[in-house]
Amino acid sequence: MTTLITGATGFVGAAVARRVLAEGRPVRALVRHDSDRSNIEGLDVAVVEGDLTDAASLAEAVRGCKSVFHVAADYRIWCPDPAAMMATNVEGSRALMRAAAEAGVQRAVYTSSVATIMPHADGTPADENTPSSVDNMIGSYKRSKYLAEQVVLAVAEETGLEVVVVNPSTPVGPRDIRPTPTGRLIRDAAAGRVPAYVETGLNIVHVDDVADGHWLAHKRGNVGRRYILGGENMSLRKILSTVTRLAGRRPPTLQLPNPLAMGIAHMSEAVARLTGREPMATMDGVRMARHKMYFSSRRACDELGYAPRPAHEALADAVAWFSKGG
Repeated sequence: MTTLITGATGFVGAAVARRVLAEGRPVRALVRHDSDRSNIEGLDVAVVEGDLTDAASLAEAVRGCKSVFHVAADYRIWCPDPAAMMATNVEGSRALMRAAAEAGVQRAVYTSSVATIMPHADGTPADENTPSSVDNMIGSYKRSKYLAEQVVLAVAEETGLEVVVVNPSTPVGPRDIRPTPTGRLIRDAAAGRVPAYVETGLNIVHVDDVADGHWLAHKRGNVGRRYILGGENMSLRKILSTVTRLAGRRPPTLQLPNPLAMGIAHMSEAVARLTGREPMATMDGVRMARHKMYFSSRRACDELGYAPRPAHEALADAVAWFSKGG
């Protein structure tokens, strides 16, 4: 029973591919022609070249598949062209789910994000029932993922395709080759290049636990239901302290007030527009940091048997991988 995985060359997608292969399932990967394929080198994966914005390639990719893990997404905090992100994340997801339904796919797991869930203002963990709307979403990425989640569920209801949604929090660990924004923070902190921080918090989870959660959602998840795949809630100060100590460095001690951080982000984006290089800090990132992004995975633990490891182990694996030149 062939399983299609989109985004299999990426950080989370590669972990999902390994998890599905461990179950003895044949895996097909939808891969853009210019993607870095090092994350799937040596894996028994059939590659089909295509793109979420190319409907014909999606029809070819899903042909003969019984299940789909739609992990691929345009994930950037700084996005000078929001229309391109919407085309990939929203319309691409719509097209893939329609193609899957038409091809007779039985079950699909859609990788959303906790970005679609509004954090609680008081710092208590939010969950799948926390009220959220597109108006609460800060930045193009969050808006695109919120809308994509709605589109996927609407197509599922319209076509009868069995869809389960998973909402990973902040995955860290090995094979973050791009790296993700969080991976870049860990890499730079381990290298001693993060002298200051803002007061915020994240939910840290090992990427392999997120992959396990995907498989459990495919196997046991209720159709149309969302499952947060998180780990441990940690302040940014604690995250940076853990990373720097693992790397044998001193943790940063300078806490930036939000207005100063916003000023730095404003200047960083101005420079980025001139140079074309990604900014060191973004205004959307500073806006997000005003809320501690803490979440609860209780539903996934209770209904799926999801059991993430301690965040320290996830951060240790990330530091070890980056230290080896990842």
